[in-house]
Parts: sequence; structure tokens; C-alpha cells
Amino acid sequence: IGKLPLKLQQYTPEHGIRMARDHRYYRMLNERPNRYMAAGVFWSTMEMCRNHYGNAYAWIDTRDPNRPQLWPMDPACVQVWYDDARLLADAPDLYYRYTTPRGNVVLGSEEVLHIKSHNTLDGLVGISVREQLASTIQGGAKAQKMLNKLFDSGLTAKSVLQYTGSLNDANVKTLLSGIEGYARGEMKSAGIENIIPIPVGFSLVPLNLKLADSQFLELRQYSALQIASAFGVKPYQVGDYTKSSYASAEAQQLSFLVDTLLYIVKQYEEEIGYKLLTDDEVADGYHTKFNVAVMLRADQQTQINT
Repeated sequence: IGKLPLKLQQYTPEHGIRMARDHRYYRMLNERPNRYMAAGVFWSTMEMCRNHYGNAYAWIDTRDPNRPQLWPMDPACVQVWYDDARLLADAPDLYYRYTTPRGNVVLGSEEVLHIKSHNTLDGLVGISVREQLASTIQGGAKAQKMLNKLFDSGLTAKSVLQYTGSLNDANVKTLLSGIEGYARGEMKSAGIENIIPIPVGFSLVPLNLKLADSQFLELRQYSALQIASAFGVKPYQVGDYTKSSYASAEAQQLSFLVDTLLYIVKQYEEEIGYKLLTDDEVADGYHTKFNVAVMLRADQQTQINT
């Protein structure tokens, strides 16, 4: 999203589509939404919030008519209210209650750009990917934690220490801590790395853990597929190339554009056009458009032939 140029255009019957560089919102949308953020950074931030929280909000700051700005709002501090009781206006409308260190601010629907995730139950607020995949993400985190623990232990599972006789609890703890120190490689600095010394009459029997038997890889792959599906992307974009059958990188990009990005950019264009452009401007042919052609740039020879 961040690398797609966002253009403000106008359609005229005489000249077709032209760049509306004279419009007051052109530079704000295409170059600098606010004085601190470039356009690429701003729209990337909005998309990050849309995925992570399910909703992305930006305040439309028109206090200076000559230099309007867009300010991203922390989604964790925003509550969406529908005034069906007509307490704030004569007609029901959406309001955004924004909690700031200086207090609460209530903004009307026409003052906030609101981009939702592709899953919503009421059409007003989106559902984050984390909410959709809570159990899957927790399982993935536990799987990674388990793998890290295996690496820390030198890819060895639990073991049984067999011995004849009796030891008190203190001696057992001392003995086991010493053996575990050798097993974890804590004696590596002394040149002892792969040998575990044990007393005479003791034997160490490992309890083998085979990741293949527990279908560890299959479960992790399934988790990756679920997460890719929740984000609306293809498996190869999260590193799963088992079923990738595209003829070229260009075909992959086209598939990503058609199956994933088109819905997202369409929502951005619709929200920006509705919130920023007046009815008269829309009637005069003004509209916003992401330039998705940057994703489909062919090699130089193909461009010249085209």
C-alpha cells in the first residue's frame, strides 16, 4: 500500500483524465499527509493499523484551509459510537470518541477517515486478524517456544537417569544440575561440549522426541496457511512454496493485485473520495486513484514494445 502512488484526478469530457495538481488535497494525498510523515509512511501506518487492530483512523485537519493535513489516530484510543438516540445532532450519525492525555475528543464521521479490515460483523467496525486467529496465533507462539527450547537443550529431549541405591533430595538436585550443565553446553568454555560424565553404576537413557512423529512441520505449515488466509494473501507470500505454480514473478504480482490488493485499495479510494471531496467536486469528475501499475511493471523491452 505504501509504495502505490495515490493520485487525485479529474475526468473531463474534453481532455479525458488529468492530474488535479491544482486541487488543495493533491499534495496532501500524494506527497505529504502531514508535516511529519511522507505519503508512503502514512499509508503504510494506516494499513498496519487496519490489519493489526482491524480499524485505521485518521483525523482530517482542515483548520488551515490552505494546508489541510491527515493525522493518524491510535486505534486503541478510539471508540466508535452510533448516535441513534439523536443526543448530539438532529439525525443519527457515527461519532469517534478519541481518548488523549488532555481528555476526550468527539469527532463527527465527516472528520475522520476510517478504513476497516475485510472482516466486519456490523459494517461499522472491522475485526482484527488477531481476533480472527487468536487460537492459531497462540498455537504458533507455543510451537516457536517449544522449538527454541529444543535448540537451547541441543535438540535433546528429556532423559531418565537410572542408578542403584538411594540419594537424598539435596544430592539428587546437585547431581542433576551438574549433568544438565554438561548437556546444555555450559562447559563449552572449558572445552567440554559433547561429553556428559556420569558416576559408575549410573546410566542416562534419553526419551526420544521425533518432530516428524508429532507432525510438527505439518501443523506449522497449516498455521501459516491459516494466517495467510486471514490476511487475504497467498501462501507463497508467507514463505510456503509447496503449491506455487506461477509461470513468472509478474503472474504472481498480478495474482496478488487481483486477489488481495484490489479490495483494499478500493476501500481506501471510496473512503477518501467520500470524506474529502464535495458532491460538486465529484460531479465535476474529481476522484482518487491508486496507481497499481507500479506493481505490474514489465521489463524494459516489453514496455518499449507495448
